[in-house]
Amino acid sequence: MFKSIFSRQINSITVAAALVALSSLISRFLGIIRDRILAGNFGAGTTLDIYYAAFRIPDLIFNLVVLGALSAGFIPVFTSLIKHWKNDGDEGSHNKEAWFLASNILNFLILGLAALSVIGIIFAPFLTKLITPGFSPEEQVKVASLTRIMFLSPVFLGLSGIFGGILQSFKRFLIYSFAPIFYNLGIIIGALYFVDIWGLAGLAWGVVLGAFLHFVVQMPAAYNLGFRYLFKLSWGDKNTRKIGKMMIPRTMSLAISQVNLVVTTIIASSLPSGSLTAFNFANNLQSFPVGIFGISFAIAAFPALSENAHNKEKLTEHFSSTVRQILFFVIPATILIIALRAQIIRVVLGTGNFDWRATFMTMDALGFFAISLFAQATIPLVVRVFYARHDSKTPFYLGLISIAINIILSFYLGKSMGVAGLALAFSIANILNLILLWAWLYVKVGALDLGNILLSTAKFVVASIGAGLAAQIMKVVVWPFIDMTKFSGVFVQLSASFIVGLLVYALFCYLFKSEELFGLVSSLKHRWPFRKVKVEDQGEARGV
Repeated sequence: MFKSIFSRQINSITVAAALVALSSLISRFLGIIRDRILAGNFGAGTTLDIYYAAFRIPDLIFNLVVLGALSAGFIPVFTSLIKHWKNDGDEGSHNKEAWFLASNILNFLILGLAALSVIGIIFAPFLTKLITPGFSPEEQVKVASLTRIMFLSPVFLGLSGIFGGILQSFKRFLIYSFAPIFYNLGIIIGALYFVDIWGLAGLAWGVVLGAFLHFVVQMPAAYNLGFRYLFKLSWGDKNTRKIGKMMIPRTMSLAISQVNLVVTTIIASSLPSGSLTAFNFANNLQSFPVGIFGISFAIAAFPALSENAHNKEKLTEHFSSTVRQILFFVIPATILIIALRAQIIRVVLGTGNFDWRATFMTMDALGFFAISLFAQATIPLVVRVFYARHDSKTPFYLGLISIAINIILSFYLGKSMGVAGLALAFSIANILNLILLWAWLYVKVGALDLGNILLSTAKFVVASIGAGLAAQIMKVVVWPFIDMTKFSGVFVQLSASFIVGLLVYALFCYLFKSEELFGLVSSLKHRWPFRKVKVEDQGEARGV
């Protein structure tokens, strides 16, 4: 039974997105626990600044090599191979071609990542001095030491990325969605146990453990689908070369994005102690709805977009429906995060050494991050439309503009506003990026049902404003009855305000006859495990 559940193909974008979102919710919740442990143990100061700075170079390697290959090339090409395999029923040539491609790309990634990691380990002191000019020499030595350990993680994540791409292509989203959960578990184990053994280096070994678990959990599922490792390297393979050509612009695009993060680290290293930590904590919190809704829907929709890339009617249908579903969740999340950001930060991070100074820094950054949530959540889907059409160059060229503006604004606003200015620059750049991407799609593909998307968005905005006002009123109503100096009081205020805000949002959407609300309710009813089944449908429900 369990094997059937784990290996089941999921063709519905909504169901697949819900599954990925649920797992993302669990993973992000573990991420909150992780951040709370870090905040309580170390506060927003030099120690965590060192930890987050050490992430930068290994994370850059992973994003450039692995994400560049997978998001732009591997999944669309691999999906096209198994699509032919399914359509013509031939488990011979297409089957062998698909698995050869997976092994070939895997081997190139292993060699490339291993070489880059060795180089990174050797030159870690030099690299970390470049990205942390504001740190003292002693702090830079510590950053280099943690960086060397973390250079093991891109290798494991690269292996995991290929297996994850295989699972996504076959629409096996359940196991794929477990991987981030295990990644965060590894980091939590590092924070709770490894730190007692190895000190600050224990945090880095926790990252390595998380990356290893991220890889291990997906490998058996890919094997069950038919993957068999082949030790072969063939750059002459036409599909490999196709992926290589497609990933170059994507990798360059990611390189520009990573340069932006490096610039942010450089600027934050010269700001007051704890600025880099506050930026990362706020970024983690604001990425919660982006990961749960934006990325989950984009991942779930990508196979369908790839299959219908040149069928304008179906492409429009999938794109419009998915965008509206993303915005249905993200717009109210934006308003409620802005309205309740102080309560969110105190509940999530307000423990131990995380003081009020750290709270205010993180709160300011979170508010400016939230402004662009709608853009951050929809960009992954919009970009995947380009990739589905085998166009990875356009997002790169358009991204150059927004990233350049981000870097310029980061220097200016960072100096005048501190860490909040870095978050504001990030938001402005993301909004501009979405506008440019969408405008280009409009010219090349068509309106993609823009009228209905704007109409639905208007409903969501009005409903969200109502939700935000209700949440603000509820904060005042609850306040006299609770002790705001205690965790329990802040938690009650946050929970009551959040729930009331959601109820008001749902009420407005109901009055506006929102298709997304009724679709969500219908989907939940249809899949509710305790719903009654008509007698004539019971045989079908049992699968007989």
